[in-house]
Amino acid sequence: MGEKEPRYPMVVLINGGSASASEIVAGALQDHKRAIIMGTQSFGKGSVQSVLPLKNGDGLKLTTAKYYTPNGRSIQARGITPDIVVSMMKPKNGEPDKDQAIREKDLENHFEGKGEATEQKQEQKQEKPAPMAAADKSKKDDYQLSRALDLLKGIDMLSQLKMKK
Repeated sequence: MGEKEPRYPMVVLINGGSASASEIVAGALQDHKRAIIMGTQSFGKGSVQSVLPLKNGDGLKLTTAKYYTPNGRSIQARGITPDIVVSMMKPKNGEPDKDQAIREKDLENHFEGKGEATEQKQEQKQEKPAPMAAADKSKKDDYQLSRALDLLKGIDMLSQLKMKK
């Protein structure tokens, strides 16, 4: 009774399409050092808006909540920065795909996050794409997933080496 599950290694993949709830989960796992966050910068949807209808048919958009990670980092207009940056690949030529996704901060009249204007960028580990094996279709189709699986395999290999000592 009271036994916990083992701390399995986790990798969470994010990109510019990761927004709102997925950013909260990724940020919480990152803050608690429970998972490695991999991929590209997330969208930055760190607020909840409610639209209140007015009698004349117009509406009033009101920000009713803001999202923060457990360590107090604002998600608004910043998103979650991956621990390991892995760009997406263009499937035809195998070259890295520049992340040109629109993010919350790019939208007109976006709600600024706390310290957004003054925050300095954190150093990130950059991984350069390696050539892909043509035989492994799943890896060819999803480069980021392939890198995440490689990382998990590496973690497992290291833990096996530690157990042999």
